[in-house]
Amino acid sequence: MTMDTKLVVILREDLPPAIAANAGVVLGLALGGRLENSVAADTKDADGGVHAGLNPHPVPTLVASGGRLREIKAGADERDLTVVGFNEVARRSRDYGAYMDALAATPADDLEYVGVAVHGPRAAVNKLTRQLPLMR
Repeated sequence: MTMDTKLVVILREDLPPAIAANAGVVLGLALGGRLENSVAADTKDADGGVHAGLNPHPVPTLVASGGRLREIKAGADERDLTVVGFNEVARRSRDYGAYMDALAATPADDLEYVGVAVHGPRAAVNKLTRQLPLMR
């Protein structure tokens, strides 16, 4: 990742805090696994203790309605951005096999997104997300 790219996480605006936190973690892990150099080098504190490397870039967490999340996911797909969508089918599944089975039986138009993470050229990501508020 470079400074000419941007990474954002957008969560559904009506999520309770525990579900929002879980969704952010799920999206961050899934997106981070798809990006090169998403984690910086480990570093030491003044006493020599080692701290695991973190993502070196800002990650704004924004909020949007469920309908707007669907639009952002579609827009990111159309622009060939790296996008991860976390939907209610996944959130309600207790293991990945059950998720895969349930998703295979769910039409795309019936998917309700809990959140979306997007990475790509800064201008393209901004075009999709510039009107969204920060999560408070």
